[in-house]
Amino acid sequence: MITEPQIAVHPENHPPATAPQDQAVLTRPSWIRAKAPDSAEVVRLTKMMRKHRLNTVCEAANCPNLGECFSRGTATFMIMGEICSRNCPFCNVTHGTPTAPSSAEPKHLAGVISALSLNYVVITSVTRDDLNDGGAGHFVRCIEQIRLENPSIKIEILVPDFRRDIGAAVQILGGNLPDVFNHNLETVHRLYAEARPGADYHGSLNLLQKFQSCYPDIPTKSGLMVGLGESDDEILKTMNDLLIHNCKMLTIGQYLRPSRWHLPIRRYVNPEQFELYRVQGLKMGFSHVESGPLVRSSYHADVQAGQFLEG
Repeated sequence: MITEPQIAVHPENHPPATAPQDQAVLTRPSWIRAKAPDSAEVVRLTKMMRKHRLNTVCEAANCPNLGECFSRGTATFMIMGEICSRNCPFCNVTHGTPTAPSSAEPKHLAGVISALSLNYVVITSVTRDDLNDGGAGHFVRCIEQIRLENPSIKIEILVPDFRRDIGAAVQILGGNLPDVFNHNLETVHRLYAEARPGADYHGSLNLLQKFQSCYPDIPTKSGLMVGLGESDDEILKTMNDLLIHNCKMLTIGQYLRPSRWHLPIRRYVNPEQFELYRVQGLKMGFSHVESGPLVRSSYHADVQAGQFLEG
């Protein structure tokens, strides 16, 4: 995901981005470095996923931390297939018409997690606008099955925006609550039409607030990308919007263009600025801010959530 993708990218799934394509390509800075995904543990985990017909967002989104996370035996599982019902021009996940969620997936997922002896897992999904509940019920079934086979495990869910009916989705999720609720805002309000067509900035904020209001004991979390054309002032304004909507955990990372069919990188933010985001976020009132060039929403998620889940 740095500049040349490490997994297949199909042009038919990624039409030309709406941003000008004649923009000069920025030189990749020295601080953008990711561990090569070539260890034996990567091979072992990948084979296990294929055997049980499971997906990881690590592979689907071409995450730059794939090598590091797979090597330490952690992964973020992506449920409900690998085809997204939307086509956000920053994202490497395939879009199209999804198939029905597999009724066997919760059992397969729980079995793999048990075999890996994981203590903390992140479960995310493609966006499923084709489902009346946006997939909320499938999240609940997966959580239930995972806990049935792994009673002491901690579970974080990274959910889509459930735009068809936020209230109903939040109510359904109450059937088996996660330990951490995560929904990524992704970018600043001004860039939503370009970067997140089909999504709504205030809708995403309302989802975080609604969940926290209904289940105040469950911490809420969100993530932002930088490098799409936003200003630092806009990032700080977005951070304040999250706090107003009772979101207290935040990740901030550099956007890295998966292919030439995706939105261009308009700036590389240096590590010193990422540290300023972190410090400012803590001063503003966030309980935890993970900020760095290669930080992603589920990167070291167990460490991020540790202060809430101790004991």
